[in-house]
Amino acid sequence: MSDYEGTFCLVLHSHLPWLPHHGSWPVGEEWLYQAWTHSYLPVVDLLRRFADEGKRDVLTLGVTPVLAAQLDDPYTLRACHDWLGHWQLRAEHAAGIWRDPLLRELAAAEHRQATHAVETFETHWRHGFSPLLRSLVDDDVIELLGGPLTHPFQPLLEPRVTDFALREGLADTALRIGTTPEGIWAPECGYAPGMERHYAAAGVRRFLVDGPSLRGDTTAARTVGDSDVVCFGRDLEVTYRVWSPKAGYPGHAHYRDFHTWDHDVGIKPSRVTGKHIEPHDKAPYEPELARQTLRTHVKDFVDIVVERLRSLREKHGEQGLVVTAYDTELYGHWWHEGPAWLEGVLRALPEAGVRVTTLRGALEAGHLGPRYDLPASSWGSGKDWRVWDGEQVSDMVADNAALQRELLDVLGDSRTRVRSAARDQLVREALLALSSDWAFMVTKDSAADYARGRAHEHHARFSELARMLRAGDPAATAHAAELRARDYPFGQLDARRL
Repeated sequence: MSDYEGTFCLVLHSHLPWLPHHGSWPVGEEWLYQAWTHSYLPVVDLLRRFADEGKRDVLTLGVTPVLAAQLDDPYTLRACHDWLGHWQLRAEHAAGIWRDPLLRELAAAEHRQATHAVETFETHWRHGFSPLLRSLVDDDVIELLGGPLTHPFQPLLEPRVTDFALREGLADTALRIGTTPEGIWAPECGYAPGMERHYAAAGVRRFLVDGPSLRGDTTAARTVGDSDVVCFGRDLEVTYRVWSPKAGYPGHAHYRDFHTWDHDVGIKPSRVTGKHIEPHDKAPYEPELARQTLRTHVKDFVDIVVERLRSLREKHGEQGLVVTAYDTELYGHWWHEGPAWLEGVLRALPEAGVRVTTLRGALEAGHLGPRYDLPASSWGSGKDWRVWDGEQVSDMVADNAALQRELLDVLGDSRTRVRSAARDQLVREALLALSSDWAFMVTKDSAADYARGRAHEHHARFSELARMLRAGDPAATAHAAELRARDYPFGQLDARRL
């Protein structure tokens, strides 16, 4: 290894459940367009600038197939373009009715940001996300992680469903960008002993787990069990400096408050101000205060990484590894200043003597430790499965188990059959029902009614189509076509492969 302080890997996990045609506000399509506009656009802008500067192996980016399907879909591309235009109009309206000088300045900045987003979208996103993603992968700016089709919690799946969702998810990514990812972001970092065998069979060579799965020893990647598949552990000591269940930079008083809206114009006018301040009492957002705080937080994070790497080197006598991982949606959508912080950190760390690279690059640099037997785990509360398999969602878990049994029973051995649009849609509805998001939202009481409604809807649609297929009802094909008109991710999905 060269004379670095050590190695740093940033992993971003980009994911939203399937949202088109399933409501608008406050969850539904609005969620998609906000994340698209405030996170995906600026993060891709940043990566494109790095590409133009000749930077390589900047970060590891996970993109779930179900999110990629939404960012490539003609319907959502048109609708997001409309949303951007409405954003411009909202900002213009705010400039006309806000009287506070700080808010008027904010409205003007918001309009400039919206205008830039429209120009970027029309120039670079006209054909969806995949062409942009492909160029970043081909130029080795990023390492791309794939995953199962609809982001199901894999430890609770039947083995055949596990293998199918993963194989098809990797194939979907290959179809979109021309290459198959070697690594995946396991949904919710969910792991059950033996899962590495499924990964190896699908061609997956590396995946991510949370730090406690490795008892906090995240300073090197580990081969899992008796396989050649490698896991990386998220370093919580460093990761939680930015975002944890209880604290982190985005909660600073000077940053823009995510939760406070001026509903007359649909814009967030306030700064955090304080943890226990009512929305109507929060101070106006001041960009200069936020910029000053951001510089402090960039320096703080770089200092923390350097300190951590030096302590690892002193302890082990060799360069260490720090892996941090976050949802991409944190940067811009949840944390307004997040993209600027991201750029600041990725520029400052190399200046501080830290090797910044991808998970693949970390292995090439020699950060591979001895084999390890991982326990059942996740990155959720308690680091076990309770978020997706707890008492609050026990009925959903039981329903999902019954759905999988019914799915496999109805399909039987489909390998010799002619392809059936009705069976394809049956699998599609099953996979949408099995999304890990629904249980997460219920357990965390985050739009729980929406989540339960979505799960119930896909279960009901699955059950009706399964009944028709069992009965040999010729109307099943027409009914499947009606369902496809609303939900049609993964047009290449073929039930015979299950």
